[in-house]
Amino acid sequence: MCNWKRKYNMYFLLFLNCYTWEIRNFDFTPTTEALSDAENYLKQEYLQISTGRANPALLDGIMVDSYGSLQPIKNIASINLEDARTMKVSPWDKGKIKDIEKSIIDSNLPFSVSVDDSGVRVHVPQMTEESKIKIIKLVKEKLEDARVKVRNIRQDSMKKIDAGESNGDFSEDAKNNFKDDLEKKIADSNKNLEEIFKTKETDIMSV
Repeated sequence: MCNWKRKYNMYFLLFLNCYTWEIRNFDFTPTTEALSDAENYLKQEYLQISTGRANPALLDGIMVDSYGSLQPIKNIASINLEDARTMKVSPWDKGKIKDIEKSIIDSNLPFSVSVDDSGVRVHVPQMTEESKIKIIKLVKEKLEDARVKVRNIRQDSMKKIDAGESNGDFSEDAKNNFKDDLEKKIADSNKNLEEIFKTKETDIMSV
């Protein structure tokens, strides 16, 4: 092989190694994980919003005083569906029945409760058109909360990319490529949030 070809191959391999090093030098893992957390946040919030159907997840945010510490209901009782709008909460310690009843009432969630010797029945009311409008408003607020999380993640990641270029970790071209990749991830996450919202909205309006 002639000298100029050897030099060309050497410089090409050097360029390729540097380019690969640059591409690998910014770790998107924290960004991806944070975006996933934002989506999971919205899903979890929606699970706790009643759509007129009984669902044990509706009680996830209710804490009960148990032996000096606050515990989620699901940690101290079984929760079973009795029908489409009724759940039976059966604590393992029957002495906690009154505490569970009080916690559900104090939560100000739109449930009615009744008590017997084995536990607490939670009745989910039938939704009216007025209540649907209120719930859709709440669902939109939760969507906006999740969008704010995504915007903050974008802002934080942009700062890290800019800092990487300023510190000499990678070139300006690599920085621009990283920012393009970030924008795609942000767009995908916002699209996922919108789909989660649409699913919840459809669920509410179909009741």
